[in-house]
Amino acid sequence: MTPGRLVPPPIPPRQRPEVDALLARAMFPDPERIARQLAAYHVPGGPPVFVWEVAGRVVSAAGLHVTGDHTEILHVGTDPAHAGRGYARALLHAVADHLDLTTLTAETDAESVDFYRRTGFRVEAAPTRNGRARYRCTLTRR
Repeated sequence: MTPGRLVPPPIPPRQRPEVDALLARAMFPDPERIARQLAAYHVPGGPPVFVWEVAGRVVSAAGLHVTGDHTEILHVGTDPAHAGRGYARALLHAVADHLDLTTLTAETDAESVDFYRRTGFRVEAAPTRNGRARYRCTLTRR
């Protein structure tokens, strides 16, 4: 079992800079676009953000779009100093348990698709975007 614990929303204001930095790691590297996407997480009714905390420190974060028993992962990022330890995997499975989800999905690129495979997602090709391969990842429970 991966050490740590799930911290559901809302994210305390003091942790926002840490969490924003983790989420930004999963965003297209355009400063204006990143600022808009991060701002959306902080408005009332915006996408919820869940974090994985180890020894009081946020090590992984996921921004989601929740619709009933289906949730789409919008962004997931892990602190590079803690990468490869299973924290993002633990976070996503804990979110699925916490929200009692039937389906958890993500769309990703070639750089991140293996993470989803290792986490138990079924991976299928999705339409290319801007000439880059894309993948639809689905974790079905029950």
